[in-house]
Parts: sequence; structure tokens; C-alpha cells
Amino acid sequence: MPIVMKGVGTVNALNVATIRSQVTGYLQSTSFQEGQTVKRGDVLAQIDPRIYQARLEQAQAQLAKDAALLENQKTNLGRSEPLLKNGFATDQQVAGQRAMILQTESAMKGDQAAIDYAQSELDFATLRAPFDGVTGIRRVDIGNIINPGDVNGIVVLTQVQPISVLFTLPTSDIAAVQAALNRGPVTATVYDQTGDTKLDEGTLRLINNQADPKSGTVQLKAVFPNAQRQLWAGSFVNAEVTTSVEKGALTIPTNALQLNDKGSFVYVVGPDYTVATRMVKVGQRTRGVALVADGLKEGETVVVQGQYRLKPGTLVASSPPDQVPNTSTASAGMLP
Repeated sequence: MPIVMKGVGTVNALNVATIRSQVTGYLQSTSFQEGQTVKRGDVLAQIDPRIYQARLEQAQAQLAKDAALLENQKTNLGRSEPLLKNGFATDQQVAGQRAMILQTESAMKGDQAAIDYAQSELDFATLRAPFDGVTGIRRVDIGNIINPGDVNGIVVLTQVQPISVLFTLPTSDIAAVQAALNRGPVTATVYDQTGDTKLDEGTLRLINNQADPKSGTVQLKAVFPNAQRQLWAGSFVNAEVTTSVEKGALTIPTNALQLNDKGSFVYVVGPDYTVATRMVKVGQRTRGVALVADGLKEGETVVVQGQYRLKPGTLVASSPPDQVPNTSTASAGMLP
């Protein structure tokens, strides 16, 4: 029987990004539908690029101008150096030409930096998806002026495949979970809020490096492929972690368990078909099955329905479940 740790948690996206403009401009177009799945690098929006294209061309023109100037200066230096050897030019003249060349080369580095900056601004005019995800509600309409100071951005992009779940367990479970992680990958399963419908199965990623001393709990993170997209960021779920498997486990249906002032007990059917109460120690209860740590032996028969009519020594017979009423008027809160 799997030994399962249970916790309540929330679904969290591995990546969430508010798509904002890094430049100011007129929002020319958007290339996505609300709720659309997009891939990394897909174009989401386009800002009017004309101003930034003009700045780029201006920087490129300045670089071309300085390149032509440098070529001319190098030609003049090539003429002056032979004249210096023959005494027809001065050292000061040649040194000045060399300095002018160094100055122009430095100016060209500045021109290239201006080109790189202008190219970056032009690239920023096209907004692209930074990762695979699903777009949310569009927050800006076409025709508006947008700028880097816009808090809301154009749209929020959320990664849904894979997706993570953050859930809590008692700090007393840390040792068992850590031991399971040391042995290898630990399976995590997530269910809906009712705990009945299985949503996905994934892998436990980590135990948080700090526990909460106020609540006596610790956070764990598991990652799920979410192939069917049943996990949605922000929703509450129930998570289970399988830390080990107990072999030869003794189990009974949880319906057999009853409670009194001393703890859990069951009605055990003897060889003569009379019942007797037996106190039991339960290890865990999972999906309608209880792990019995002590109090029963393999092969013994227990009553799973209709216990309200029993007392020690009552004679019983097995019947199909649909023929055994499980409540009385008294147990249902009504007068007998």
C-alpha cells in the first residue's frame, strides 16, 4: 500500500510576464487573440517603428560619413610619410594626421554604439512572447500611446505547460519526504477541491528551505505536465505525495471504522457469525482504504455497513450493499 502524505495547495505558473513596452509610441497592431496559446518569439504587438527606424538610419549615416573621413585621412597619411623621410613634410604634420585618424576611429566606435542602441529601440517596437504560454485579457486597445511607465502593460502571458503546485505538509512529515527524495524521484498527484477527481500526476521538485514555525508546516513544490490543462494558476487543489510503499499491508475499507471514546474500532465477525468489537490502530486512510497497524489479522471478517444496528454478540449474515440500510431515523437526526 502506498504511504501518502496529503496537503492543500494552490496552482502556480512557472512563468508569468506582463508584456510592457520598453519604448514610447503609438500601438499600431496586436497579433494575438485573448486566451490564445503562443510560442516563444511569436509577435504579440507592434508599435509604430518609423521614429526608431529613422534614428537607426541616422546613426548608420553618421558611421558611413566617419568611415569615409577615416579613409581620406589614411590616404593623406600614406602620402605624408614618404615626404617626411625625404624632408618635405614635418613631424608635427604627420603626428597631427595620425592623431586625426585615432580620433576618427574613436568616433566610429561611438557611431557603432549609437547604431546598436537605435537597433535595440527598433527591436523593442516589436513585442514578442518571452516563453510559451497563454495570453490573458488585452488591456490596451490599438491606437493608444503606450510607454514603459504603463503598469498594466498590454497583456499578461502565463505559462501553463508545465505548471507547478505549492502545497503544505506538517513539519513532522519532512523527514519521510526528504528520505524519499534521497532515494530518487517522488511521485506527486493532484486532485480537485473535493479530493475525488484526479487532475494530473507529476514529480515533487523540492521542500522549501524554511518551515513556518507559527503554523508548524512547510511548503513543497511539485511540477506537473498539465497536458489536459486541468490545472489553472490560482486555483485550490489537494496534493498527495507518495513517500514509500508498504508491502504486505493489512487494509480494510474505511467504512468499517467506527469511533468511540477510546478511539477507532471495528465489528469483527466470529466463526459463529456473531460480532465483537475490536479496537484498532489505523496508520492512514486513503481513497476509501485504511491501513491497519494493529488490532486485526489477515483473513478476519469485519462489518462495513449497517453497524448502527449492532452490539457485541449480535448474529449477522452477509448481504449485498444495496440491501443494507446504513442509517436509521435516529442516526439521521430524526425521532425514532
